[in-house]
Amino acid sequence: MISRFSKAFLLIIFALFVIGSIALLHPPSRSYMDPWTGDFFGEGGVEKDLHVNQKPPSPPAKQDQSVHGGVIMAKLGNATAKAELGRATWKLLHTITLRYPESPTQDERDALNNYFHIFSRVYPCGECAAEFQKLLKKYPPQTSSRKAAALWLCYVHNQVNARLLKPEFDCANLDSTYDCGCGDSPVNSTPKSKQNSDPMDLELDPTRDRDTGVGMIRGGR
Repeated sequence: MISRFSKAFLLIIFALFVIGSIALLHPPSRSYMDPWTGDFFGEGGVEKDLHVNQKPPSPPAKQDQSVHGGVIMAKLGNATAKAELGRATWKLLHTITLRYPESPTQDERDALNNYFHIFSRVYPCGECAAEFQKLLKKYPPQTSSRKAAALWLCYVHNQVNARLLKPEFDCANLDSTYDCGCGDSPVNSTPKSKQNSDPMDLELDPTRDRDTGVGMIRGGR
């Protein structure tokens, strides 16, 4: 007869065999229960299943949409504020183009081009911005060199002056009129003229001498 010890030993061996067989057929897995829904999360934990169930993040807006979008600002009804803003803005834009590199890289060209288009969206005068966007479509920014950028902006400036029935500005005097005092190379060699008034005041006639009223010879033609 088999002793009690032998029976217990055989029973333990059999139990271990059964447990081992189950382990081979069904490998252990970690599962987690959601206490609110009762759902189980499988191997990898809650984070993995939540990541799988989440919607993919929205792709960022394309650069073309943000650069070439519509006007953002509303109409500016204050005529005095509009005129002051215009004078300051033209001074900023002309100074930018007059400080632009002589031989820009492609990255620098893209930066200036994008700047003008973004500027046309966020300019505080909505109706002015809309007009500027029309000019950008008709006359795309020229960014190949400092001279090209400066003369392009001067041409666009004169298009605005013509629409507002203001006198045409002499593009040959850009470097003297908008000299920032930075000591950089000028666009042309025109000597700086004596000016006691604000050169950004577009109400003045730049084609005539401020003191005598005598018509000045137009250059660059």
